[in-house]
Amino acid sequence: MAERIYRDPVHNIISLDEADPDDRVLIRLIDTPEFQRLRRIKQLGLALFTYQGAEHSRFSHSLGVMHLMRRVLAHLGRRYPIARETRLTATCAALLHDIGHGPFSHVVEAVLGYRHEEWGARIILDGGTLVHRTLVERDRDLPTRVVAVLQHAYRPRFISQLISSQMDVDRFDYLLRDSLMTGAKYGFYDLEWILHTLEIAPDEECLYVAAKGLYAVEEYLQARYYMFRQVYFHRNLRTAEVMLRSIFRRAIDLMASGQLSLVVPDSVMVKVLRREPLSTEEYLALDDHDVMFHIKWWTKAPDPILRDLASGFLHRRLFKAVDLHSNAERRRQLIERARQIVEAAGFDPRYYLIEDRASDIPYLGPYSPETSGPESRIYVEVDGGSRTLREITEVSPAIRRLRRFHIDRLCFPEAVNDAIRALVAEREGGV
Repeated sequence: MAERIYRDPVHNIISLDEADPDDRVLIRLIDTPEFQRLRRIKQLGLALFTYQGAEHSRFSHSLGVMHLMRRVLAHLGRRYPIARETRLTATCAALLHDIGHGPFSHVVEAVLGYRHEEWGARIILDGGTLVHRTLVERDRDLPTRVVAVLQHAYRPRFISQLISSQMDVDRFDYLLRDSLMTGAKYGFYDLEWILHTLEIAPDEECLYVAAKGLYAVEEYLQARYYMFRQVYFHRNLRTAEVMLRSIFRRAIDLMASGQLSLVVPDSVMVKVLRREPLSTEEYLALDDHDVMFHIKWWTKAPDPILRDLASGFLHRRLFKAVDLHSNAERRRQLIERARQIVEAAGFDPRYYLIEDRASDIPYLGPYSPETSGPESRIYVEVDGGSRTLREITEVSPAIRRLRRFHIDRLCFPEAVNDAIRALVAEREGGV
């Protein structure tokens, strides 16, 4: 049998051996329609509005995560016994960790109210999917074990930690991949040294990094911090997301009132806009292309709001945005005045005046309310070979200094840009 080769811009050569029964499972999973669908879902959603190279897909990212899981297990397996069943389960989970993502990933999720993690579990466990049948043919319990890994219910716990934690193969791949494809250099870090210094704690509850790997982990966490600030929370990317959500909210409202004419009859999109439950098969029929098809169609919609929003989005006439810094009460008053400006200019503020708020925590330490359990933290060996472990903020001043950061922006059409900027300058002393 032949070797399956994937040429990857981040990892160069990813190879699977068709003569190996476990690798054959991975090859067959990759060839399923459910996994091939990830080629039609962009990894960074609307980042291409800002970074023209950000055309990479969930497909390539998922291959990279699988590859890194194999590398980590090979490294750890030289010093710790890892059962073959565990290796296969972990590698399948790495490959399938994003299988549940829908069109434009997190952007559309917020409007339609579904979670890709839940859909991922459904796809893996649904007996009608080829993904499920492929897993069952190898081992009838494999789908359940894969979902257990993704839901942090698998033992040994470090396997789930490798998939989803503050130092996992998912983040390892997307930081490097997103940096490469956007051209932003903030996300590069010393992956090779981190992989070389990974160890398993004696109780197998969590991974840790040998003392010599501390600085590489610091660099990795700082890389993630800068990627969020400079790429994932970029102003133009976020305003494009705001516009896409406004488009869907308007389409949903028109559908509810029976006024949406431009939609394919009896299509999955009709059920989506009616907020009706979808079957697994229907959900898997959705990808970025479906959304873009309808947005292009809606540029000719009879409804002026939907038509204007869709045209602006399609031709990159994005909303403008200003940062807000005042307290809650002053912000409320400012937004109310901005709403009056938007209405006076002939725009419906429900769709044309949007407050965009988001935050990120570069690292969740042991006293962060959002964290839970030791497997969510990063542990570092204090002295080389001692196996005395400390949570990373105890030994790294650089990580202790990383703080949660927020964005609070008001988004609006360019036609009211001058008026709203003047308002913000008056109320907040600048923009």
